[in-house]
Amino acid sequence: MPWQTLIERGERLPVFVDLAEGHAGLLQRLGPVTPFELAVAGARLMATPGLAFLVGYQAALRALWPSAPQSLGALCATEQRSLRPADMQTRLSELRVNGRKDFVTAGDAAEWLLIAARSEAAGEAPRLKLVVVYGGEPGVNLEKLPAIPLMPDIGHARVLLDGALCEVLPGDGWDAYVKPFRTLEDLYVLSAMAAWLYGVGQECDWPQALQLRLLALLAGCAEVSRQNPSSAAGHVLLGGLFAQFKGLDVELNEALAAGPASWREMWGRDKGVMDIAAGARAKRLAKALESLLA
Repeated sequence: MPWQTLIERGERLPVFVDLAEGHAGLLQRLGPVTPFELAVAGARLMATPGLAFLVGYQAALRALWPSAPQSLGALCATEQRSLRPADMQTRLSELRVNGRKDFVTAGDAAEWLLIAARSEAAGEAPRLKLVVVYGGEPGVNLEKLPAIPLMPDIGHARVLLDGALCEVLPGDGWDAYVKPFRTLEDLYVLSAMAAWLYGVGQECDWPQALQLRLLALLAGCAEVSRQNPSSAAGHVLLGGLFAQFKGLDVELNEALAAGPASWREMWGRDKGVMDIAAGARAKRLAKALESLLA
């Protein structure tokens, strides 16, 4: 990570009117970057916490699938609020996929979609493959969902698949993709949000100690980005980073309260995204500690 590009003050980009076009412009501005550099340097430039989240989410997708296109993408796994393979109805058969995914982040703007689909034969235990489909292709329909109060600038969609031709990625869909993505998303969204806050702190001249603590958190994120997302040690280190971030709550609230109302209101509205996966993250941490300390 070229840290000087973060530490130096940079000009913030305007709000994206079109998420896909805005993301393409960001990538053009940054040039070749690693997923971690995208999450940090990209989110630092974003106008809102929601757009910073989106950058972190895209970085996680590229860490999961290094061959991902440069355009905006999305992972589609959840069905009826469940991630359990046994609860999924989406099916893969001879390079065609049928089914639906109910709540896809930025799905209304995504140009490519990673779809978790059942692939086992009749009578076998549920087994997943991850496949790629492209928006606008026959059999791929996106239904934009109503905006929600949290990060209203990032849309969501329902994906309907009717015999859509797909590309099948190698490896087990659960173990190689869906399961590790939850950890990658946690890490890269945390990195993006910390970088966004650091940028706000620069603009608002927050106390130097708080700015340095945010930089230290990002340095820790850089180390965890080098860990295998399925490793117990990586889960423990990630748990430490979230504890470190949580420990900044009081200082962040005080700094935001002393500055422009716009930053304070945006963060107050959107910071809840950091708690959405807290329960699952706590379970992974407990399991990791048990395996390491047994």
